[in-house]
Amino acid sequence: MYKVTKEIHFCYGHRLLNYEGKCRFLHGHNAKVQIELTSDKLDHRGMVMDFNDMKSRLQNWVDETLDHKMVLNKTDPLLGILTSQKEPVVVIDQNPTAETICRMIFDEAKKLGFPVTEVRFWETPTSFASFRPNG
Repeated sequence: MYKVTKEIHFCYGHRLLNYEGKCRFLHGHNAKVQIELTSDKLDHRGMVMDFNDMKSRLQNWVDETLDHKMVLNKTDPLLGILTSQKEPVVVIDQNPTAETICRMIFDEAKKLGFPVTEVRFWETPTSFASFRPNG
């Protein structure tokens, strides 16, 4: 089994609903994501996937979708205020936790056709979530 991992960095903001800690307030993070691809065999170039291909396709999605955006739940009362001020907001159905954002990135990597097996998402240098599907 071959594995390759690409690391991507970006900045985003969020706040958590139904949460009593500090993260209930709007705040930002410098995120780090690792996308792990796995294959039993290598392509004609001797690669699972070219790192440049991973970067250009997935980094572009992260830059366009998440970088320097507020990620908020669709029921967040601040959503209307931020959108009326033309602030860049990503609206999702779930609470924008590290786990949820991690799964979003996994799903997009799958949609792009990557043989993704795991995504690790660091919200801070010492705290991360990961997603790996069962099976």
